[in-house]
Amino acid sequence: MKAIRRFTVRTVLPASLSALDELAANLRWSWHEPTRRLFAEIDPQIWQSIAGDPVALLGAVSPARLEALAGDADFVARANALRDDLATYSSEPRWYQSLSDAPAHIAYFSPEFGIAAALPQYSGGLGILAGDHLKSASDLGLPLTGIGLFYRSGYFKQSISADGWQQEAYPVLDPDGLPLTLTRHADGAPALVSLALPHGRTLHARIWQVVVGRVTLLLLDTDIPENEDALRDVTDRLYGGGGEHRLLQEVLLGIGGVRALRIWTELTGRPEAEVFHTNEGHAGFQGLERISTLIHDGLTFAEALQVVRAGTVFTTHTPVPAGIDRFDKGLVQQYFSGELLPGVDVWEVLALGTENYPGGSDDVFNMAVMGLRLGQHANGVSQLHGEVSRGMFNGLWPGFDSSDVPITSVTNGVHAPTWTDPQLLELSQRKLGTSDTTAADWAGPGVSDAELWAVRNRMRANLVADARRRVTAAWHEENPGASAPAWFDELLDPEVLTIGFARRVPTYKRLTLMLEDEARLTALLTHKKRPIQIVIAGKSHPADEEGKRLIQKLVRFTQDPEVRRRIVFLPNYDIAMAQVLYPGTDVWLNNPLRPLEACGTSGMKAALNGVLNLSILDGWWNEYYDGEDGWAIPSADAAGDAAERDKLEAEAMYDLIENQIAPRFYRRDSNGVPTRWMANVRHTLASLSPELSADRMVREYVTRLYTPAAKAAEAITAGDYAGGRELAAWKGVVSGAWSGVSVVHVESGGLARVPQVGDRLHVRAQVQLGSLKPEDVAVEVVYGTSREGDDLVNTATVELAPLEDDAVATTTGAIVLDGSHTFAGTVTLSRPGSFGYNVRVVPKNEYLANPAEMGLVSVAH
Repeated sequence: MKAIRRFTVRTVLPASLSALDELAANLRWSWHEPTRRLFAEIDPQIWQSIAGDPVALLGAVSPARLEALAGDADFVARANALRDDLATYSSEPRWYQSLSDAPAHIAYFSPEFGIAAALPQYSGGLGILAGDHLKSASDLGLPLTGIGLFYRSGYFKQSISADGWQQEAYPVLDPDGLPLTLTRHADGAPALVSLALPHGRTLHARIWQVVVGRVTLLLLDTDIPENEDALRDVTDRLYGGGGEHRLLQEVLLGIGGVRALRIWTELTGRPEAEVFHTNEGHAGFQGLERISTLIHDGLTFAEALQVVRAGTVFTTHTPVPAGIDRFDKGLVQQYFSGELLPGVDVWEVLALGTENYPGGSDDVFNMAVMGLRLGQHANGVSQLHGEVSRGMFNGLWPGFDSSDVPITSVTNGVHAPTWTDPQLLELSQRKLGTSDTTAADWAGPGVSDAELWAVRNRMRANLVADARRRVTAAWHEENPGASAPAWFDELLDPEVLTIGFARRVPTYKRLTLMLEDEARLTALLTHKKRPIQIVIAGKSHPADEEGKRLIQKLVRFTQDPEVRRRIVFLPNYDIAMAQVLYPGTDVWLNNPLRPLEACGTSGMKAALNGVLNLSILDGWWNEYYDGEDGWAIPSADAAGDAAERDKLEAEAMYDLIENQIAPRFYRRDSNGVPTRWMANVRHTLASLSPELSADRMVREYVTRLYTPAAKAAEAITAGDYAGGRELAAWKGVVSGAWSGVSVVHVESGGLARVPQVGDRLHVRAQVQLGSLKPEDVAVEVVYGTSREGDDLVNTATVELAPLEDDAVATTTGAIVLDGSHTFAGTVTLSRPGSFGYNVRVVPKNEYLANPAEMGLVSVAH
């Protein structure tokens, strides 16, 4: 019999153990090992069974055990000391407080947040990245607030049927049994946000608070009595439902999220957010809510748009158009034609998401396109992804080369305290004097190869034990009352070279590339002297039938008696599994179709534990692979078709494993230590740990994006939004007059007959500006290496200065046209080789963050 309703009964703790409530309520426990050890000590068996969830632990432990702990003076003292440490951590100045010009409050919007397995509000890398962003923001002292949705059934729980098919279940979460607090007004009433929907309906949502160290995360929840039944389900599942359901979720996240943030800042006395960071396009509607508020304050839409853009950061995470949310334009028109956004005309909304560029569709509303148009500051999540994004969205900036598209990159990072195994943390603390493994001296003599190898062996053994436990539990779940097969006790071997592969399962990540030659893979798995074993995990989106077929194909291979002890698919990939899986492998495999992996943070988490990467040169690996931190699988970009490419790249992968990786792993010294392998492990820990840290990533966001955005917002809002009004008017004038802008004539001189490095090239350009003034534009020399076809690469620019006398004839006798202006300047030849240049005209204004921002350019021909 199933319960018609369920709820969590909270334990009443003895007064002397009140510190446990405070420690459990703050998710710093998810990465603070001393706090986790304290909770584990309460009841180790329960702690393991509930995957390290303090709230669940306190609800499950017996009253007798709690009374015993209440009388244990040492335990109480340690609990109180950890509570005091948390209070100090939450209030003391940290890195951010040393900055003099950083924003006072940053709002961070994301559709999912992966913080801990106890709060399953994530599906994959995007959510884990958002969770790590919050954690590092807390560690660094950022005044940041996260905004998301509370999904009553999270993503989904995965199981695998006997024939290998993915099955989804959606267990309902009880918010009272999670580390959440309801936001309430002073009178105790729950705070609600309300959105006016078509047909006279209203969507209401309450606001849950999650405390993540020093940072607060606000989650909106529609499963409340104030909503009609259909609207209660808006936040039922992450990435669930069809087009309208998904649109409702994103309207709530963006518009409702800004309203929730406004309520929360009023209740807490926090300053208003100066910077709004949109993590992927799902939350893009947040900009429209802010525009609506500014229109209420007296600005026009065009003026409000400039103000909002100045303080907005947009991060794109997908390198493929199919990964972008695109809604039927008619559906968006229906939702924004009513009272949802007072003062905002629906046609202004539709214009922001229109794909009015070659290859675009007039029938859809593109959330990423809107995000880029609403954000003056934009970035991809690795250097290569930045390049891909500039090419992917080049149509929004017609006339500019891809390299000029105003999308930069901040390579993702991962939160080291969360993803570094406790055994490696302990070794670092004991032998190197620091629990910060990203700052430890792994290259020095403080830790011997034997000591580090022993820890790596224990982490691998932990993975083997965890895999056996999970496979056995999954069997019992699918076969109630039946005994698990005896060979489960021999699944994997703690002494065998272990390769890990875990991620979402879209087709481009090529889960089954390892099966390209099943006979060869079998030979590698069963090699008499140098066997390998592979641990695999991952979920396919419930609607992705092809992804499910890939899982089925792999699972069926793992069921072959010849290999089943050496390769396993672990169901229900989540944070708890990942924290054992990443450290327990020796090699982390990643084989996407290049360049379709935006970043690939799973390999980063593995590297933090001394795991070597075996990967296609895509995402983060493309910029960090150096030959000593792992192996690069060559990309067969020139292959005739996809099948040939898969075959060639799989063969390269097999070759690397057979001829380089396995021999190096099994080549041991007299003490049984693989010294060459350990040199790679040390190099990985020493060189990659600081670079792959989310602390590095968040610092980059602060210095390169948040602070410039805050300064731009401050400048444009000063004097009753004088800058915003001025910029909107100026853009209107420039856009209207741009058809009259052209480069009439370019001439150069000053070089010796054979140009040499150090020579100075003098450039003079005659430019027709029509009704514009010289101060409205920048006339630039764009120069660089000239390749075949006269394409310029590795370019740089020098701005030419206007000359006072516009009526100067050219040396070739060219006639000066009415309304033309002369600009001149000098370029120093700084490198040898082929050289080329051109001259372009772009808009220029102090409020523009990038010369390409308006998508207007005139180039000499």
